Amino acid sequence: MTRRAFGASAAALGSFAILRHARGEDGFKIRCSLDTAPTHIRNVSVVDYLNKVEKASGGKITAEVFHAGQLFADLNVAKALLQGQVEMAVPGTWTQTGIVPDADYCQLPVFYGRPLAATHAASDGKPGEIVNRQLETKLRVKSLGPWIDLGFQNWYTTKTPIKTAADLKGLKIRSPGGAGISWRIAFFGAIPNTTAWPNVPLALSQGTFDGFVSTNESVATAKLWEAGVRYSYQDHQYVGQYMPLINGAFWAKLPPDLQKLMIDLWAQNVPTYRSNAAASQENARKLMTSNGVQFTDPSDDVLEATRKALQADVAALIKDAKLSAEVVKAAEEAVKATI
Repeated sequence: MTRRAFGASAAALGSFAILRHARGEDGFKIRCSLDTAPTHIRNVSVVDYLNKVEKASGGKITAEVFHAGQLFADLNVAKALLQGQVEMAVPGTWTQTGIVPDADYCQLPVFYGRPLAATHAASDGKPGEIVNRQLETKLRVKSLGPWIDLGFQNWYTTKTPIKTAADLKGLKIRSPGGAGISWRIAFFGAIPNTTAWPNVPLALSQGTFDGFVSTNESVATAKLWEAGVRYSYQDHQYVGQYMPLINGAFWAKLPPDLQKLMIDLWAQNVPTYRSNAAASQENARKLMTSNGVQFTDPSDDVLEATRKALQADVAALIKDAKLSAEVVKAAEEAVKATI
């Protein structure tokens, strides 16, 4: 979707609302909080979805999307959902681990360097069900369904080239949150630093940290080469995914037909959003390369050796991240079924 098309689709979110109010009919308004830029693949996907909901509902449901952390950073959006300050959010799993530790199951070494199919087998299966159930109970929210992808998480640095994981030793590395990522950063001898995404560009340019864990798409949409990013070690640590959550009180007000509409539309479009995310990551890498970022791609043998080393310390991860035995077993079984 181009910037012009995005603007048109965003503007369309208000068109049905105008017609509805002109007829004097009641409707339902969704305020959705996202902390990434409007051109980010998550934002584009969510805007597309809400446009479809508005059109299919005949304007009974309208929406306003707040981009780039205008309302809340993902690290804080759960409280906003719980208190009804927003009706919808689509936070990354890693940002909700303080509330539901099992959301960090994707940090298990069994996922390290694995293809997308391994992640989807888990998030669409029992591990995802375990996390959704806990989130719905603790936050009083409704999960719309399958999670959408951000993409593979890798290492990005400013001044220090990363040719092997050993080159991370002693570096201060920004984490998006979650005990699992901090565990991996520390495992390689680096120093974890948690910073909300909207604050990363300034902190990076000021040298607050030497590098960070993120994705090609996130780096590209934020143009972080302008903040000093020069290198990336693409070890595909895990796949970042976003969870579609609706405030429970708002959900309860929707009649059954509109609830079904929202769930069905989400399920129908998840495959497309995942496919678009994968393509976006590839395009982002090309854009980063054209802006001077240098990439290192470890071999399968190196990934396997690293995965075994991480697995040897998995007990520490499980303890630090407070993962339940149930979700660990379910995740490992889901991945093994794809190998």
